[in-house]
Amino acid sequence: MQTQNAISFENSRHPTSILSRQARVEGPFGMVGTPMRFARNSEIYGEDEAAENLYQVVSGAVRTYKILEDGRRQIGAFYLPGDIFGFEAGETHISSAEAVSETRVIVVKRAALMVRATHEKDLARQLWDATAQELRRFQEHLMLLICSAEDRVVGFLHDMARRAVKNAAIELPMSRQDIADYLGLTIETVSRTFTQLAQNGVISLPTSRRVELRNGAMSNRNMAA
Repeated sequence: MQTQNAISFENSRHPTSILSRQARVEGPFGMVGTPMRFARNSEIYGEDEAAENLYQVVSGAVRTYKILEDGRRQIGAFYLPGDIFGFEAGETHISSAEAVSETRVIVVKRAALMVRATHEKDLARQLWDATAQELRRFQEHLMLLICSAEDRVVGFLHDMARRAVKNAAIELPMSRQDIADYLGLTIETVSRTFTQLAQNGVISLPTSRRVELRNGAMSNRNMAA
């Protein structure tokens, strides 16, 4: 699916180059991959499709998700610029991946990448680090899902702050519904919790997507938790 989506978007919006030189990812992964661009909410790969590629986000954001038996969507992870995704233990994807917003990625054939990594230490190290980060992200997500609603939202904001540019403000690319589906909450609970945190001085909300963390309040909140 990813090739069809990427090509149709490029033809309608960007008929020339897919990525400028400035947008290319630095490092060994970016040197061996093919750049692609995906429109907002377009599918990058689907559940049960062959896991033939690995991907690195250049700009934008990606979500992976499954549709549960009762019809609810469970988001497993968000991937931001620099993150590598598409790792699978088997031959097929266990979840789907979509572009949260207009997103640029580097796509690399998994088989070719594994062969090349046996000869290039920098590439092998990058893959090892990405795999370890994927495991850490999975473990932290599991721990977050057993917390209270407020602690889930606070933990999510801390994670976004840690992965964003080092300042007190976060520009969230995902919607409140995305956050709810990631944290296993309703959108009403997420919205109410954001409002409560703002009223308590833990965060401020200049816009619905921009969150400013109050360092002292956030630190005190963590100590209390």
